[in-house]
Amino acid sequence: MKSKRTRLDRFISMQLSVNSRDVKLMLAQKRIVVDGSIASDTQQLIDEFSHVVFDNKVLQSNSPRYIMMNKPIGVVSATKDEQHKTVIDLLANIALLSLKECANLHIVGRLDLNSSGLLLLTNDGRWSRRLTSPEKKITKLYRVTVENIITDDYVQAFAEGMYFSFEGITTRPVKLEIISDHVAELSLVEGRYHQIKRMFGRFRNPVLKLHRMAVGNLLLDPELSPGQCRMLTPSEVNYIG
Repeated sequence: MKSKRTRLDRFISMQLSVNSRDVKLMLAQKRIVVDGSIASDTQQLIDEFSHVVFDNKVLQSNSPRYIMMNKPIGVVSATKDEQHKTVIDLLANIALLSLKECANLHIVGRLDLNSSGLLLLTNDGRWSRRLTSPEKKITKLYRVTVENIITDDYVQAFAEGMYFSFEGITTRPVKLEIISDHVAELSLVEGRYHQIKRMFGRFRNPVLKLHRMAVGNLLLDPELSPGQCRMLTPSEVNYIG
């Protein structure tokens, strides 16, 4: 999701259907205010969250939204789907945001249809790119329940990484902690296609449950039941990773 940055003069021209000469005059007359300050530079860059006012008329007033959801099993991580209920459908039913605001959201790191847990949604493209950028190496924590017993062999194999011939890549090291015979917690910094299921598949050990517990420093709020969500606090937005 690209962030919508543009020059101020282009934005004003489009909003008011005027030419660049008119915009320069408006700026000279101090009729345009951006984020509380009188604008003077036609080349000033603004984004979708810049507050822009012309002659006391608000031209743009969008707010960034950051949402945590406890995604339930059976709901698809998508904005639209013809067969399944989506996380946007859940959000609209909760009425945390208006329908228009819901339509502007995108998902930060998807979860499979049959996976559950922490899912993040936002309308801030720069924030989501920061969280998903491979260079940032932000850790995701999962709890996995499998059909067969997990042995110590898994710990070393996951830590060494596994070669996936289809993509021609070797996964980055994954930390696996055995919780019980059939349950483990995994920490990984990437999210290849069905990566966790495929890694356990090397041991012919089917994954029965996959639940995301954390992204970076952000833990799934234990007060959120499956299907519930809430806004992130400013500190959570800033210090997630």
